[in-house]
Amino acid sequence: MTTPIRILSYNIRKAVGTDRRRDPHRILTILKEAQADIVILQEADLRLGQRRTALPMDLIPDCGLVPVPIAVNGVSLGWHGNAILVRPDWAVAATDRITLPGLEPRGAISALVRTPLGPLRVIGAHLGLLRRSRLGQQQALIDWIAEQDTGPMVIGGDLNEWSARRGLGPLARVFALHTPGHSYHARWRLAPLDRIGLSEEIAMHDLSMIDTTLSRKGSDHLPIRASVTWPTATAGPTAHHRG
Repeated sequence: MTTPIRILSYNIRKAVGTDRRRDPHRILTILKEAQADIVILQEADLRLGQRRTALPMDLIPDCGLVPVPIAVNGVSLGWHGNAILVRPDWAVAATDRITLPGLEPRGAISALVRTPLGPLRVIGAHLGLLRRSRLGQQQALIDWIAEQDTGPMVIGGDLNEWSARRGLGPLARVFALHTPGHSYHARWRLAPLDRIGLSEEIAMHDLSMIDTTLSRKGSDHLPIRASVTWPTATAGPTAHHRG
């Protein structure tokens, strides 16, 4: 039987919890307990100055994960706050940074991960606060994807769309978008802002939120996770890198 790939998406709000305390060790504990194979993070870096990582780089391996090298400097974990962590025994064949349009600076990232089921393109995104901006950002992502080689793809992130039925039409043309429920706010459950999207090759086996005493304090978002598989015979994309 094929072992599913465990994927987690989490807006960690720069490690500032609902108790207004910045506690990166709390986030690291949540990630370690989740035991995911791939983690897609949003707001993983501080907003001002050099955008230093919100998580201690040297402690991330204690979670059983390592950062995908996507940052443009030596102090950030990711790019525009987006970061990807993977198991240390899984190679990353290529990375990309994708500039997104809008009134506020936004970007997405991509990593081609060599999993036991074959190559998987992992995309992390944090879309804007305005729907008009989100629609343009989705279209930019779709245009970028259209230029890539085909193969299994997953997108995860805080898509900032409050509606469960509208506003994500461009992404829905490429991905089956899934939400386990109202992951924001971690305490009050207002909206399904966090989503995981799967390309048509990929089957969803489980989808849930990590709703614990610790996760309700760790960030204003709850982590969401999915277990997925796809046919190992599926052709994967070729490796490339564009910065």
